[in-house]
Amino acid sequence: MTGSDESLPQETQPAENSGAETQGVEFAEISPGGTGTESPRGIEFLLDVPLEISVELGRKKMPIGDLLKLTHGSVVELDKLTNSPVDIFINHKLMGHGEVVVVNDRFAVRLIEI
Repeated sequence: MTGSDESLPQETQPAENSGAETQGVEFAEISPGGTGTESPRGIEFLLDVPLEISVELGRKKMPIGDLLKLTHGSVVELDKLTNSPVDIFINHKLMGHGEVVVVNDRFAVRLIEI
């Protein structure tokens, strides 16, 4: 054996007649689950779970050198055209597409596809 083999766990054999008593175990009956046709009231507890919704306008890959040259006022061009749908993510998973609109001087997204 090499020195590195000594740190590996060794297989152990069960002790024969160690004097310990063994007992059988009884398990309770398991009843079948729901059929999937239950009322949606069963998921009410999920209705208040907060989710993170984010909208991605586009992406850009750039070398670190170019990134370090960015200053206040620099413009980074993204890969999407202005009339292209934006990606909508829920908890970092792509869930749909939309178009950017303005509502009461705030950006908003009109859903196109979910």
